[in-house]
Amino acid sequence: MKLAARLLEVTKEYILKGETVRALRGVSMEIPEGDYIAIMGASGSGKSTMLNLLGCLDRPSNGKIWLGNDDVTTLNDYQLSTIRASRIGFVFQSYNLIQQLTVLENIEVPLFYQGQVTWKSRRRCVELAEMVGLADRLSHRPMQLSGGQQQRVAIARSLVNDPYFILADEPTGNLDSITTEEILQLLDRLNEEGRTIILVTHESNVGNRARRVVWLKDGNIESEIFNRQEEG
Repeated sequence: MKLAARLLEVTKEYILKGETVRALRGVSMEIPEGDYIAIMGASGSGKSTMLNLLGCLDRPSNGKIWLGNDDVTTLNDYQLSTIRASRIGFVFQSYNLIQQLTVLENIEVPLFYQGQVTWKSRRRCVELAEMVGLADRLSHRPMQLSGGQQQRVAIARSLVNDPYFILADEPTGNLDSITTEEILQLLDRLNEEGRTIILVTHESNVGNRARRVVWLKDGNIESEIFNRQEEG
């Protein structure tokens, strides 16, 4: 079994107003390739901290984190930046699109920062736009799109570098119920095609779409619930 990510006895502590806050308290977890996992819990449970650590946006105080075969706790800031840009697909609640760029250019952004924009990569970006149902919106700018369409752009962008996993932070938080269902169906389809998805949410109807729900409480894993049996 290949792993997209693994956490081993991970702790994270912050100093806040002179007090030590223990955001994670020795969390261990394995995320196999092709998994679809929802991380849930109340405010202050450690969801955002875990997201930041898996996204290489922060470092643990103790413990180990592997993404694929890379022990990211040993990497320097430049190496972490490279991992973020090349091997993690981010999808945010607020979409994080660049308003001055077209749909196609927004999908290309991760490649641009790596200096990898070529005619082949552009063709791949067009294919990704077609995959998320935006073939007729390539020259549109974000302000010309609905919220659901903007999130589809963000999902296409997250796939452009063939990442270890898609890290989705409250991806439906700004969407109405109908559009939420459309985005969740797209994530379902990506997972069925073999994509690993790690979704952080506080909405049970969203979390229940995942194969596995990990509940955090006070920086610990309180429980795991399996929603769907593996096929085959």
